[in-house]
Amino acid sequence: MENVKYEAGSCDVIVIGAGHAGIEAALAAARMGHSTILFTLNLDAVGNMPCNPSIGGTGKGHLVYEIDALGGEMGRAADKVCMQSRMLNLGKGPAVHSLRMQADRRAYQTLMKKTIEQTEGLRLIQAEIVEVEKEDGGLKVTTRYGAVWHAKAVIVSTGTYLNARVIVGDTAFPSGPDNMFPASFLTQSLEKLGMKMLRFKTGTPARIHRRSIDYEKCEIQKGDEKPSFYSYHTDKEEFQSREQYCCYTVYTNEETHNIIKDNLDRSPLYSGNIRGVGPRYCPSIEDKVVRFSDKERHQLFLEPMGRETDEVYVQGLSSSLPEDVQQKIIHSIKGLERAEVMRTAYAIEYDLADPTQLLPTLEFKDIPGLYGAGQFNGTSGYEEAAAQGLVAGINAALKIEGREPMILSRASSYIGTLIDDLVVKGTNEPYRIMTSRCEYRLVLRQDNADRRLIEYGRYAGLIDDERYEKKKALFEAIDREVERAESTFIAPSSALSELLKAHGSTEVTTGIRLGDLVRRPELNYSVLSEVDKTRPQLSEEICKRAEIEIKYRGYIKKQELEIEAFHRLENKKLPQDIDYTTIKGIRIEASQKLNKIRPLNIGQASRISGISPADISVLLIYFNMK
Repeated sequence: MENVKYEAGSCDVIVIGAGHAGIEAALAAARMGHSTILFTLNLDAVGNMPCNPSIGGTGKGHLVYEIDALGGEMGRAADKVCMQSRMLNLGKGPAVHSLRMQADRRAYQTLMKKTIEQTEGLRLIQAEIVEVEKEDGGLKVTTRYGAVWHAKAVIVSTGTYLNARVIVGDTAFPSGPDNMFPASFLTQSLEKLGMKMLRFKTGTPARIHRRSIDYEKCEIQKGDEKPSFYSYHTDKEEFQSREQYCCYTVYTNEETHNIIKDNLDRSPLYSGNIRGVGPRYCPSIEDKVVRFSDKERHQLFLEPMGRETDEVYVQGLSSSLPEDVQQKIIHSIKGLERAEVMRTAYAIEYDLADPTQLLPTLEFKDIPGLYGAGQFNGTSGYEEAAAQGLVAGINAALKIEGREPMILSRASSYIGTLIDDLVVKGTNEPYRIMTSRCEYRLVLRQDNADRRLIEYGRYAGLIDDERYEKKKALFEAIDREVERAESTFIAPSSALSELLKAHGSTEVTTGIRLGDLVRRPELNYSVLSEVDKTRPQLSEEICKRAEIEIKYRGYIKKQELEIEAFHRLENKKLPQDIDYTTIKGIRIEASQKLNKIRPLNIGQASRISGISPADISVLLIYFNMK
């Protein structure tokens, strides 16, 4: 029998789900001055990291810097609970440098929950939302207990809980991650609203006890000697003086692979027990062994889960094989022969929305006031979720205020690229951000995230006056230094000759601009300080960022020209009420896709899969665009 419904109250914004997307959405809306309620299935699951205990990584680190630049919370919290800091891809150019932090999982959860609890205008309530309905002036949601709450905007960020099912071997049962209850009823309500739903699958490796690992057989992986951090708010000296924990690497071997091959008939991936689509870029170990059969071994990482626990995460060993097979696999690995499994690896299927139903604001096109964020929109990863949650929270608040939405283009940020990919191209698997997805990545670096996005954060009201003025002063100082380097000539001298010779650089017989010396691959800003007699006292950050701007100036200018061309197409707006099937000259497939996606401009239209340059030419002529 259904519970009797009762009126519980109202607020400006309701957020469903308190994972990484929900947290950022709720904090943003509340900090922008709007009464907000954040619903979670379980208060102990707020900010949970059901997969690996880390923040950042290749491409993902860019997102965290951008979240912080906009005034979000993830980077600030990650810094506070950091156990190890490593900058990835340092052997490559600065465009792909990506920070990754090993985080204390429970400390992160505790910190985020406390931050929510102490945020004015934000309520945190444990309840399952089972229904979302339209009403005059907004939306209303109903909890499983029958409480009805009204709001001007609702953000759905259900993660992997929506109609979720956990699978291990032949065993499958309704469950969210970490044996939490699933959200069993909301899918039906969303479909009733007209939402198209998809079903994906993800998974997580086993956790083992630290004391059962033979670390003598493992390769140590230390953090950086000079660790980097994410947030403007973090104290540099305090952060860099903290103890860094070690991670370790181990490898699968022929025995491991044979165990997996001999038990593929027991894998739900191959038996048909798993129906959801899994992530291509984070496959299970059985999938890796089958797909990459030529590889003799696969690298695995042993990562501590926290300072106050002996759980260790086996990164790279995601699996849905039966428990007994998983244990054989683990014990076949050098260093893990006596490993004690504390949590068995599992796969999880869940419902989500087709993201092509969304505007770039993350509001549903046909359901005003309803927003989606995180894995509910088809992404994979904490960072992708948090980025979307922040955008959804900001835009929900802006809509309530009657102000223009915040739309981040793919030329502005990794966040913009992520959202553009989702709403224009859609996804048929859990989407993961990567540096290769960003065609303007030399401009969209980690080091300049604040410069690219601070005005957006300022517009939303999440960047205060003090931070804004300090950042503007920093940007001006970087510009002055770049200009100084480009206009400073270094005269030939014995000191310069010795320096160039020592670094294998071609000697000069005439004066040379400092900027030209900086651009030489074998030289850097620090080395050239010996001959740069007019250099003022500068912070390490100014020197580093000025050097990047100088060293890659030609390439950056070329990319900026490409961005100008991109913006010209983005500025050619398309009407939202046009029936593309009535336009002569456009192929049937193209008109159907244009009607489905309803691009806002020519630029978006050109990125839709199946839209050809000829189709774009027809649109330009039809709408008389020059």
